[in-house]
Amino acid sequence: MKPAEILRSLFPGGCDLTADGGLMAGHGPLPGAGRIHVLGVAEGTSLGVEEALWLARRVLEIGQARDATPILLMVDSGSQRMSRRDELLGLNEYLAHLAKALIIAELAGHRSVGLLYGHSAAGAFIATGLASSALVALPGATPTVMDLPSMARVTKLSIDFLREKAATTPIFAPGLDNLAQAGAVLEIWDPDKPLDLQLTSCLGRLSAVDERDRLGQERGGRPKAAAIAARVAKSSL
Repeated sequence: MKPAEILRSLFPGGCDLTADGGLMAGHGPLPGAGRIHVLGVAEGTSLGVEEALWLARRVLEIGQARDATPILLMVDSGSQRMSRRDELLGLNEYLAHLAKALIIAELAGHRSVGLLYGHSAAGAFIATGLASSALVALPGATPTVMDLPSMARVTKLSIDFLREKAATTPIFAPGLDNLAQAGAVLEIWDPDKPLDLQLTSCLGRLSAVDERDRLGQERGGRPKAAAIAARVAKSSL
């Protein structure tokens, strides 16, 4: 689905949204009553220092209002910007700042839903979709935490070995189905049904506890994470 189609299905009555390059911000009405803040990365925009600050500023502004208005974060991005300038400026810290801003907003009562409708990869994906309270996606989305060639360079393992592992272990493999099986993606929406109703249903399902490890266990993608997390939590009491 194209962004315009998605927005029409999310907000049949229209929404107030402004674009700034490949970034967008505004708000739209929810079915019945209330509204939702809308932020987004579009057109495969890579996240550099300026883009991370632009988004983080708006998230922090939202967090200052104690009205518990939720946030919809639409994502179709590249990776983090691979430029020497951004890396020398400490881009990893700016992306971490964006992720922490989403967490701060959540603690202030603003739950967030990341909607992955295109591509996203690496640090840009971690600081947006994966930092949201919950991540949903539309069919055809192509998320990648780290592609296999990059993983091979970092781990010094052969690409053939990693391909073999990716075929049977979702956490090794890129792609929407693998992330859903690992529990990172809460649900994949049906584009043939009204997205506004699916958004409302998703907001109603959000738990106060991060359940991604439990989902990964139930779906067979991360069989150990939930049990290990529970042991760590118990030992810290």
